[in-house]
Amino acid sequence: MAVMEPEPDYPPSWQPPWHSSGPLSRDDLDRMPNDGHRYELIDGTLVMTPASSTRHQDVVVNLIVALKAACPPDLRVLVAPFDVVISQDTVMQPDLLVAGREDFTERDLPVAPLLAIEVLSPSTRRYDLMLKFSRLEAAGCQSYWVIDPDTPELIAWELRDGTYAQVAKVTGDEVARLTVPFVVSVVPADLTL
Repeated sequence: MAVMEPEPDYPPSWQPPWHSSGPLSRDDLDRMPNDGHRYELIDGTLVMTPASSTRHQDVVVNLIVALKAACPPDLRVLVAPFDVVISQDTVMQPDLLVAGREDFTERDLPVAPLLAIEVLSPSTRRYDLMLKFSRLEAAGCQSYWVIDPDTPELIAWELRDGTYAQVAKVTGDEVARLTVPFVVSVVPADLTL
């Protein structure tokens, strides 16, 4: 016997933003119902991310532990879903992010984070490596990491003269010693335990 999920309780006048005649904005995103999906905007296009796997969640939890232990008090580590507003038509939710405590509002991060991290999955790999990479680079995010839990592998880039330069690429039991936005060592194999 199949279990049916209840239909979301949409307001009577609500129209889904994908019926819009042009690019979507932050205002359109704000009108989305709280239906359990993770929505982001890239250049006015709505992107929905499917639920994460247990392996993905393990990596995120282990990264939180490592980052929180090394994070100085003037910075804050948060996990998705939390909006990073790059512009009115680009609102992203990195899997993890680090920014100055004073930069956050209760609702979002209205500036580029100091560090954005994505855990790759088959459904988001190209999106994370191309679109998010380029938008965060252009916005001035100081450091961008991607973790491939299948390998396991960590690749880290830092902003140098407005362009991301790769500063680490480690696999398995190798150690990535990273310094931006603070000093932390990460072993990819330890993230998948």
